[in-house]
Amino acid sequence: MSTETDALVDNERRKIEINNKHNDMEKILDRFLRYVAVDTKADPESETQPSAARELDLLKMLRDELVAMGVEATLDQWGYVMASIPSNCGKDVPAVGFIAHADTAPDAPGDNVKPQIIENYDGGEIPLKGVPGLSLKPSEFPELLNYKGQTIITTDGTTLLGADDKAGIAEIMNAVQYIVEHPEFKHGDIKIGFTPDEEIGRGVVKFDVEKFGAKYAYTMDGGQIGELEYENFNAAGATIRIQGCNVHPGTAKGKMKNAILIGMELNSLLPVEQKPEYTCGYEGFYHLISFSGEVESATFSYIIRDHDMDLYEKKKAYMQQCVDFINAKYGEGTATVEIKHQYYNMRKQVEPHYHIVEKAMKAIEMAGITPKVQPIRGGTDGANLSFMGLPCPNIFAGGHNFHGKMEYLPLQSMEKASEVILNIISLYAE
Repeated sequence: MSTETDALVDNERRKIEINNKHNDMEKILDRFLRYVAVDTKADPESETQPSAARELDLLKMLRDELVAMGVEATLDQWGYVMASIPSNCGKDVPAVGFIAHADTAPDAPGDNVKPQIIENYDGGEIPLKGVPGLSLKPSEFPELLNYKGQTIITTDGTTLLGADDKAGIAEIMNAVQYIVEHPEFKHGDIKIGFTPDEEIGRGVVKFDVEKFGAKYAYTMDGGQIGELEYENFNAAGATIRIQGCNVHPGTAKGKMKNAILIGMELNSLLPVEQKPEYTCGYEGFYHLISFSGEVESATFSYIIRDHDMDLYEKKKAYMQQCVDFINAKYGEGTATVEIKHQYYNMRKQVEPHYHIVEKAMKAIEMAGITPKVQPIRGGTDGANLSFMGLPCPNIFAGGHNFHGKMEYLPLQSMEKASEVILNIISLYAE
């Protein structure tokens, strides 16, 4: 046979081996359901690392599961689980890592999650039984129709699901178990990492890249099946505080400064067309994520996003200009803003190592999936890791509608993501 034919045969053999992995191991669905039962919601108001002690409940569980499988694993004081599987291929190949985050977003409740398992989805509405009248509708979420005939995991409408990123964790753990139970599967050094606080932009602040030991890595933190990303937003968080003046409304003329109304006025200065609901692709945005207050004082919290560095800096500068305008109108000190950088676009760090993207594309194709290479309209631990010396593209975890009660996850997408992990590992071992 030709070399090309040999390669095709090897690929098919590898696919058969990987597709047979579920015959003798814990089902990935069961693993996922165990993980989402643990509340790991991050706390953006906390200054600790991890931000919430509850995150450690899952991280300890993961460390213990890895150790039980015979994998060397540690959990450090910052909440990082690191594990290593030594090479068995007898070749000098780069160590490759796979990373997922244990925390869930603070945007929706993450405790008492009650997943619904919809087998053989028929293409209709899916009632979310925890909230009367609430349902997942193909008319609102047409991507649902891509999964007719498959098993879909949804919320019950009262919480988020936690597929971001417990699907990624389950996919990695599923691949680890396969490797451990199939010593004939050839691989180089494999590194596994699980992190806290990704959802609040602090996931790898104290992550020790040198200790982790991978030359290249992949986060399993993307969306729908086939997604592959090596570009993400430049990101910042902004907190605007408004100081008002409260007096009795009957004698308020010329004296009262209503902090709530002033904050609303400041918000109205931001370009309407640059809100998340009006943007897509490479378009950035300002997003008001929360506000609280009374007449006396109010606080408005934003995130600022843009793929383009120049536009990102202009967005931050414009928010400061809005604050300056409010102070000029209502008096100095009425409005203050604190802008904190969160992460940069990883493209700059990944492109010089583009072969890692190409390997991921090939691994996805080997799983019978068409790769969807696109920018991330969000962030991932991989962005900061790439700037810390660990180039780290992002691969699909399979879920949809992250961070909310309409979140859902097709089971087949999760199974395919785990297969892609094994395909990548095998490609590095060639």
